Amino acid sequence: MDYMLLVRIYILVLTFLCGACMGSFVNCAADRYAEKQSVFEGRSHCPVCGHKLGVLDLIPIFSYLFLRGRCRHCKAKIPIRCLLTELMGGLVFLAVELKVGLKFEAIEFCLLTGMLFAVALIDHDTMEIPDGLHLFALVIFVGFLWAHDDWYNRLVQGLWGALVYGGGMLLMSLVMDVILKKESLGGGDVKLYGVLGLFTGLYGGLILLILSCLFGLLYAAIVRAKSEFAFGPWIALAGYITLLVGPEVVNLYLSLL
Repeated sequence: MDYMLLVRIYILVLTFLCGACMGSFVNCAADRYAEKQSVFEGRSHCPVCGHKLGVLDLIPIFSYLFLRGRCRHCKAKIPIRCLLTELMGGLVFLAVELKVGLKFEAIEFCLLTGMLFAVALIDHDTMEIPDGLHLFALVIFVGFLWAHDDWYNRLVQGLWGALVYGGGMLLMSLVMDVILKKESLGGGDVKLYGVLGLFTGLYGGLILLILSCLFGLLYAAIVRAKSEFAFGPWIALAGYITLLVGPEVVNLYLSLL
């Protein structure tokens, strides 16, 4: 029996479950934030009958499937978003583990992924990004800086990335506000570019900028958006992809010069 294979499978399953738990928590937090409720106080409950949820109701993915998408007490339908966020949370954590492995960098990446997940859901629901999430990302960057061998270069590149993309998007938004005579890019989006610039650096930030604009334009074209829409989810998605595969793309580009 290949015990190393079993250990590897165990790690992957555990990683997926941790990601599913993250997705469940962030989805609950986004709902509470949208309803102006405390994120950390009070037990989860059914929004229809108000019954407090027990252990059988709170197991990510399995509870939804076991209960067939309905409340165990009043039989009201549970939004499919609950299942989708849990599945997506598991998959994005799994991708991080497969890419990074069991390193401190993986913990940093997973924490940042949770923050990006929260940004996407909350901005989608409320059209705003809480400053606390930007601060959380800043704490992650500073707190894990010591875990990188090239911490000084990472710090310098991060500061340049934050300055160029955060400052650049702020300047661009101010100019566009004057031209369009309305808000073109929310302050939360500008701050998000700034904090993600810390992690992507100067070169990776360009990939972040291109992907986020591309995703936003595609979404606007698909839904035929005629008014403002939440841009944070697309910045968050672009940030995750950039952090996952951006270094390889940057190195490939630089090798061609």
